[in-house]
Amino acid sequence: MKQLVKIVRRELLIILKRPVYILASVGVLIVNAVFYITFMKDGLPHDLPIGLVDEDHSSTSRTFARELDGTQLGKVVYYDDIHLAREHMETGRITSFIVIPKGFNADIQAFRQPHISYYVNSLYFVGGALAYKDILTMVNLTNGAVQRQVLRLKGMNEREIMGRIQPIVLDQHQIGNPAVNYGVYLNGVLLPGVLEMIVILITIYAVGSELKYGTSKHLLKTAGGSVEMALLGKLLPYNIIFTVLGIALELLLFHWLKYPLKGHIGWMFLDILLLVSASEALGLFIVELFPVLRLAISVGAIISVLGFSLAGFSLPVEAMPPYVQGFSAVFPLRHYYLFHVQETIWGSGFAGWWQESVHLLLFLFLPFTLIGRLGHAYKYQDYERN
Repeated sequence: MKQLVKIVRRELLIILKRPVYILASVGVLIVNAVFYITFMKDGLPHDLPIGLVDEDHSSTSRTFARELDGTQLGKVVYYDDIHLAREHMETGRITSFIVIPKGFNADIQAFRQPHISYYVNSLYFVGGALAYKDILTMVNLTNGAVQRQVLRLKGMNEREIMGRIQPIVLDQHQIGNPAVNYGVYLNGVLLPGVLEMIVILITIYAVGSELKYGTSKHLLKTAGGSVEMALLGKLLPYNIIFTVLGIALELLLFHWLKYPLKGHIGWMFLDILLLVSASEALGLFIVELFPVLRLAISVGAIISVLGFSLAGFSLPVEAMPPYVQGFSAVFPLRHYYLFHVQETIWGSGFAGWWQESVHLLLFLFLPFTLIGRLGHAYKYQDYERN
């Protein structure tokens, strides 16, 4: 215990002397939390600029434009020239545009099939997808309104008309996020993912800097020659700091911002503790595998970024190729996300997420596979420092 206390005290002095530790952990997490929470404070993007080229100038086309402008997502920007609308879409001023052709109303009155053209810039993934959904909804509603008017003229009552227009009625229920709040959907995993990235990179830097600055022999001497004791004492302060940050993050999301949580927040504290510990173990394993600081940080950065893509919250892992599905299991954020879903959406408790807890705990055994390699590097300092 005396050796452990000495190592912890030594590491705390290093943290106080090097502002990079505080800036790269507390500072980065606070900046990201403020950015994403304020960026998505309205829940769902609204007033997306949608261009409209009305070549018909009829009452029907004007009604369509007013109804599209009245939706929450869309805000109509009028254009007289299709070329100008296309230029503005390509430069990002609008997300999409619609062309209502000349003779649109006349074709409807004559029971001909008019064509509405719309163009969506899918490079802006969220904006383009939402604009496409809004336009498609309005086109279908307009189509239904026209059909209803025609069937009324044929003498059908409202029940028969709705049976023709919408024979199947969908009863839709949004589970876990009824308001379709993008903040709830993304921030609940995105911000812990940022924390995971911070933990991996800080762990690599803290352990690898002993080699870079040639202080590893002093660390081993303080630990009585035991590399296990040296790493335990060195990483313990970071584990406590990152766990406190993670708990504060969970409180921010589920207590202060009132994000939906069907289960108990105490289990989410356990989830963040397991994520921090697994991320530390992964970072330590990387620096053991590559005991050169700049190389280890590069590998850690790549793995951290891949963790966001393969966690499954932006694209379901089940929709990925089979070999990628298996590869996703090596990222702690994937198991945090599955734990998160079981507790926040379903409130299933231990029965729902115990397997993910086991997966996260398995990461703790990773460093023991190559700890001798790092111990050799610490003892002899025979790896390049730059």
